[in-house]
Amino acid sequence: MSELQLLAPDLHALLQGGAGPVPLLLDVREAWEREHCRIDAPEQESLHMPMGEVPERFGELAPLHPVVCYCHHGVRSLQVVAFLRRQGLQSVYNLAGGIEAWSLAVDPAVPRY
Repeated sequence: MSELQLLAPDLHALLQGGAGPVPLLLDVREAWEREHCRIDAPEQESLHMPMGEVPERFGELAPLHPVVCYCHHGVRSLQVVAFLRRQGLQSVYNLAGGIEAWSLAVDPAVPRY
């Protein structure tokens, strides 16, 4: 597993808090995907920023706050992580396996598609 990736159970533990700031969840999927399902932190809604909008909007992210990107299977979000790191954001990670892995390993109530 790459240092840029988090497994779904590890992200779940981070979202429960206690060990540092709760990361911002950055949903890079398309709007129709988000309408179908999404992951939110217990007290914080995820930020929707489709992959194609990231180059224009990444300034909305706090440079020092941890961010976990996710998409359907983790491919698009890994590309976004690489882009954001090139822009100087260092606390940016990918949800390995995307929302699919989240549904399978953490929350089966999240619909699969």
